[in-house]
Amino acid sequence: MYATILVIDDAAEIRENISEILTMDNYRVLTAANGREGVQLALDKHPDLIICDIVMPVLDGYGVLYTLQKKGFSSHTPFIFLSGRTERADMRKGMEMGADDYLPKPFDPVDLLHCIEVRLKKSRQLKKGFAPDIQGLYSLMQTVSPKDALDGLWRNKHTNMYGNGQHIYASGNYPDYLYYIVKGKVKTSRRNESGKEIITRVYNEGEFLGYKALLENSKYEDDAEVIEEAHLVLIPRKDFELLLYNNMEVTKAFVRMLTANIDENENHLLGLAYSSLRKKVAEALLYLYGKYNPAKSPGFSLDVGRDNIAAIAGVAKESLIRTLGSFRDERLITIREGMISLEDTRKLERMLN
Repeated sequence: MYATILVIDDAAEIRENISEILTMDNYRVLTAANGREGVQLALDKHPDLIICDIVMPVLDGYGVLYTLQKKGFSSHTPFIFLSGRTERADMRKGMEMGADDYLPKPFDPVDLLHCIEVRLKKSRQLKKGFAPDIQGLYSLMQTVSPKDALDGLWRNKHTNMYGNGQHIYASGNYPDYLYYIVKGKVKTSRRNESGKEIITRVYNEGEFLGYKALLENSKYEDDAEVIEEAHLVLIPRKDFELLLYNNMEVTKAFVRMLTANIDENENHLLGLAYSSLRKKVAEALLYLYGKYNPAKSPGFSLDVGRDNIAAIAGVAKESLIRTLGSFRDERLITIREGMISLEDTRKLERMLN
């Protein structure tokens, strides 16, 4: 038997049809006739993938996804909406909430099986993890990033040679690159109040360097200096952010690459990345609000495309959509027919401090 798949649908005929298709393809199938039953089965049995209808009694599909997210259900488990609702707004809502895919009814069995295969393959790779080196980063990008972004990152990458004592970056400067040490050693250090140098860390070949300032969107706190002739790969900041902010699964996978089994550091860096993303989106919304509504008229709504907001914020569109969904759940904004209204500008402004 292959993976276990949970099918949640109130229509018995559809449940049986999907179950038969999946069983013939050697999947183990669990079924639930309503959303509440589906949530309980998911929490009890931990399926490898969930297929869920949207319009159901007791608890609809959106409620199922929301409840599982709130209960900390594994974000590595693919969630696919299968629904007769084919309006763009319904599809957009599902993807904004964090669903991995959306298939319309009636469905083609081949399309369903292909979708499941692709999502499970990605999920297995994310669970497996990636080596904390340049090849691991390459594999991560192959798994979660668009091909164009992957090609752009590696086609434009360049390397630098650094001699002993040569500085890579200095404290007080903003980062332009993520560094990867192919060969050599690098130390980071800072000065105490007496002017004495305090070495904060020594990096060896096979390690990344300078990622903390990138995650914080802040200035370097340390100086980085070569202590053994070094060969470094320089990954431009914009390409790093494209990778990192594509979605939170990418962020988690990358942070785990950096931190290995240091849980406290992992949680700290995840927090930094999440805060940085929210700050960028909040800043973009406040900028647009001030530009198009300088008089701060109540009831004003932003009618700006998601692509444009993402470009202003400097984040991937998928990350923007998820962050807007989070802001909406926190009642910082409301979204009606694609229009965005700012409900709590003070809290959004506090994110910038």
